[in-house]
Amino acid sequence: MDALALEAKGDKAPAAAAAAPTKRPKAQKKAKRIVYFEVEILDAKTKEKLLLLDKVEPTASILDIKSMFHKSHPQKYPARQSLCLDPKGKSLKDEDVIQNLPIGTTATFYFKDLGAQIAWGTVFLLECVGPLLIYLMFFLRIPFIYSPRYDFTTPKHGVVHLACMCHTFHYAKRILETMFVHRFSTGTMPLRNIFKNCSYYWFFAAWMAYYINHPLYTPPMYGEQQVKTALMIFLFCQLGNFSIHIALRNLKPPAVLLAGSKVKKIPYPSKNPFTWIFWVVSCPNYTYECGSWVGFTVMTQCVPVAIFSLVGFIQMAVWARGKHRSYLKEFHNYPTLRSSILPFIL
Repeated sequence: MDALALEAKGDKAPAAAAAAPTKRPKAQKKAKRIVYFEVEILDAKTKEKLLLLDKVEPTASILDIKSMFHKSHPQKYPARQSLCLDPKGKSLKDEDVIQNLPIGTTATFYFKDLGAQIAWGTVFLLECVGPLLIYLMFFLRIPFIYSPRYDFTTPKHGVVHLACMCHTFHYAKRILETMFVHRFSTGTMPLRNIFKNCSYYWFFAAWMAYYINHPLYTPPMYGEQQVKTALMIFLFCQLGNFSIHIALRNLKPPAVLLAGSKVKKIPYPSKNPFTWIFWVVSCPNYTYECGSWVGFTVMTQCVPVAIFSLVGFIQMAVWARGKHRSYLKEFHNYPTLRSSILPFIL
């Protein structure tokens, strides 16, 4: 009986083992097939083929394409390149990705040479160093500017000395901000523009300095009270301008992370009272800049300074309106109460 039982159990064991489900190996996922692009770059004017790139990854950016083009055309570094989808079209942004563009797997880009480029930081430094030195030359009355009998003489009016200190402070501040505060979103500008920019600042600096430091210069009509009031306006706006530059700097990533980064944020007021103007103005750095020159105009009571202030305001108003429109276009929740440069006016 025990033998039969053991035999029966022995017969059931293989059957049970056979009945147990066997685990099938999981099917391996098929790797996604990458669709590469073929990129052809033509000259926008002559339609001459400049480069053919095969097997370009779909995640490649326009900046990557420019870098590849630079390897075959070393003199055309990325900053001086403009790539368009149409010969007369708008330049594509460096951060644009190929697979997101309205093109097929065979793409044609049109190349435009933007010409020699120069770093924005260098431009700012040249724009500021020139007026700083030019004004001091007139203040020190070096030879060949005024009559020889006034060479290296000291201006007799205190407001002339004060104006020199304010002018020097303004441009020294701008130089230091360029070196340690500003973070430029765009790295370069056409080299040819530097002559236009420098001529504007250098010419006005010489014109203002000539009259303010002239031996026949007369002080403001309302005397010391006018000078003190204007000085307060000037210093207040200089501090405000600096505060806004710091606030705008904090919106951008550090220089190490800046390359390829196009992070944009809405500037808002902070605990600093000088930034509260952000509630009603989109570009308060221009507002404070204009205020500084208004103060300098009242302080010196000089016509060339007034003309420079007016021309500067017109130009900054154009820049501010463009920036304001850009904010409205990029951010659907942008504060509607803000004006571009003058609260509730402009």
